[in-house]
Amino acid sequence: MGTLFHDVRYGLRMLRRNPGFATVAILTIAIGIGASTTIFSWIRSVLLNPLPGAGAPNQIVALEMVTPSGEWTPTSYLDFRDFRDHSKQLGSMTVTYPMDLAVGNEREVQRTWGELVSGNYFDVLRVRPELGRFFSNAESGDEQNAHAVVVISHSMWKNRYHSDPSVVGASVRINRFPYTIIGVAPENFHGSMPGLSFEMWSPATMFGQLSSTNDWMLQDRKTRMFRVLARLAPGVGIEQARSEAQSIANQLAQADADTNEGMSATLLPLWKSHYGIQDSLLRPLSILMGACGVVLLIVSANVANLLLARTVTRQKELSIRFALGAPRSRVLRQLLTESLLIAAAGALVGLLVSQWLGGSLRWLVPATALPDVLRPPVDLGVVFFAAVLAFGIAAVAGLVPAVHSARSDVNDALKEAGRTGALGAHSHRVRGLLVSCEVALAVVALIGAGLFVKSFQLARAIQPGFDPHQVAVAQMNLSAAGYDVGQADSFRLRLQQALERQPGVTGVSYADYIPLSISAGSWEDLQIQGYVPGPNENMKIYRNLVSPGYFDLLKIPLLEGRDFNLRDDKANQPVMIVTQAFVRRFLLHKDAIGQKVYGWGKWFTIIGVAQDSKIYRLTESPSPYFYVPIRQIYRPEMGLKFYIRTSAPVDGAVADLRGEAHAIDPSVPISDAMPLEEYIAASLFPQKIAACLLGTLSSIAVLLAAIGLYGVMAYFVAQRTNEIGIRVALGARPHDVLRMIFREGLILALPGVAVGILLAGGLARVVSASLVEVHPGDPAIYAAAAVFTVFITLCAAATPARRASRVDPMVALRYE
Repeated sequence: MGTLFHDVRYGLRMLRRNPGFATVAILTIAIGIGASTTIFSWIRSVLLNPLPGAGAPNQIVALEMVTPSGEWTPTSYLDFRDFRDHSKQLGSMTVTYPMDLAVGNEREVQRTWGELVSGNYFDVLRVRPELGRFFSNAESGDEQNAHAVVVISHSMWKNRYHSDPSVVGASVRINRFPYTIIGVAPENFHGSMPGLSFEMWSPATMFGQLSSTNDWMLQDRKTRMFRVLARLAPGVGIEQARSEAQSIANQLAQADADTNEGMSATLLPLWKSHYGIQDSLLRPLSILMGACGVVLLIVSANVANLLLARTVTRQKELSIRFALGAPRSRVLRQLLTESLLIAAAGALVGLLVSQWLGGSLRWLVPATALPDVLRPPVDLGVVFFAAVLAFGIAAVAGLVPAVHSARSDVNDALKEAGRTGALGAHSHRVRGLLVSCEVALAVVALIGAGLFVKSFQLARAIQPGFDPHQVAVAQMNLSAAGYDVGQADSFRLRLQQALERQPGVTGVSYADYIPLSISAGSWEDLQIQGYVPGPNENMKIYRNLVSPGYFDLLKIPLLEGRDFNLRDDKANQPVMIVTQAFVRRFLLHKDAIGQKVYGWGKWFTIIGVAQDSKIYRLTESPSPYFYVPIRQIYRPEMGLKFYIRTSAPVDGAVADLRGEAHAIDPSVPISDAMPLEEYIAASLFPQKIAACLLGTLSSIAVLLAAIGLYGVMAYFVAQRTNEIGIRVALGARPHDVLRMIFREGLILALPGVAVGILLAGGLARVVSASLVEVHPGDPAIYAAAAVFTVFITLCAAATPARRASRVDPMVALRYE
């Protein structure tokens, strides 16, 4: 132990003597560890630890229903009860449903995100209250609308109630109904959906009251809206429990064939489940972690280069220690200790960088996607990860110069006394190899960034099939205000008339879905007259409820038939408009107008055909879709989205939407009021994250490779100063010296460029599924990366080359 302390003290003293070297090495490591730790903290919070605050979260799985066509779907409350009551492999099971709540009085409400959960929710997650209690056995039953109680988050307790302990037992108005606060959740618990932060939890059996739907939705097996979480029983694996879940689903498919025929079920680890942000971020974050690995390898090579250069300058000192009898293992340990000190300092600075960058993900994730993206904490797990990275960098970077020094010949080193010779030539070859590796990795990072940036640009350029320019949107929760169908219809018409009177407004419409939202919207199980579905064919078709004028406002062409009008209400014949893809799939060789479609327990008549447009993602292929008049089907719990098209600045239209809705009824919560162009950006946020962060990481990689090139070229010039002086004395001109130095730089870089292109070609095929309209072998991107790398090489060599071309032969030869 005393020897170790001596090595540490000596290492610190040597670093203090070389502050420039120490600063560059520490900052290089800090950049690599800071970027990698930031990405790791995101992955850990979204994928590896999606339920902070829960006990033994690795035992919790998600139960999802599977349609006959293999697509996932949420679960109905009745199906949940059957799984809960018949499962033996799952120790306990709970449901969750995210809900937009209105908290406040008649004059002012605050939009708050809450979860409706079954009464055993906190028991399943093994969470204990910070204050008060959680749901009792009586409140955990299936009786509907009987227990108006709520648990609030620690942040709500702190911000709204100023951490007042007397909050337990207090009353709070939620969606116009009084609820009793019974407890406060612990500070580190935010809910059960990765990336989301909830403020309230209430029994799922209160859904009918909070949504103004009474109790029918929880008694309808077709209404699949709940996420199901389950805890595996002791000693039970996920495969064993999955087989049981599929068996129960098969029994339900037979017992309730009218709603469950062909349906199955599966169990998934939370990071693979479809609820929450992890479904969209899994692939881009995995790619980014690979890119961080590339950056860390470059960091290791760069630091190894710095340490090797410094070791060469200390070769005389080390050789004297060998000559005096110091064991080579002792010197090797000393050098590794010094590299470990540098890596540890770099890790500490990297953690500070990670803390600063930790919340930057929310700037890339659109506000429409999530109410809050948690800022991942720099906790013990992140610190341990940084420590492992630091140790790895120290081992990789420190081993090369340490072994190089330990293998040197003492007599030759003492004879050279730090001058050029065999030792200098050997170290130059090693450093050149390291730089070539850096260049190869930088080329890989550049090509990866180029592919994803081009993919993002092409995706943004895809036409959505509607015109979002000069359109403002806002979402309104009428069920939170306690509206019934008649009150909702009156509110819509009054708001539409008020908005149409605003200056510059050229169109107003409303619907229950905004295209290119973060979710796909709602679907209906259809029957098409004269069409016989194939085996396991999915007839659950997505739809939108829209008002008259919707197609004109968004400039979606009607190719046949007519638009909806105010007479298309509940008192008249049900009608619908379908898309071209709907006609191609179900009505081939038929005239679409007048055909009958069955849904919602009634027959609809097709009165029009609309041009295909993008519904969920800009990158999707056309799929069947249909529109129904909102006044024929609408219920307040479906939500309401208002659209305004204006010739004036769109920000003014956003303000008009908020102001006029508040003037009609201030108790109606309004959210996501913004330009439609900004709203639909949510559909591209995975591509945006990959493009932006890969671009940043590739820039870091190129910068580090350039630093490595510069260091090697500067060392090369310094080592060959005498030779260059002789060349100049014998008649070499400055441009001859410049050409020699640039050639040396290209000799180092070009093999790295070639290897990097080959590596990138293989890796690009692995991630090709994440690219949009970009071939993984796009020659323009590969050529651009190669040319840019050569340009950086010449820039890195320029300063040493200029210095070499100005060598005074008399000065150089004086020290020969």
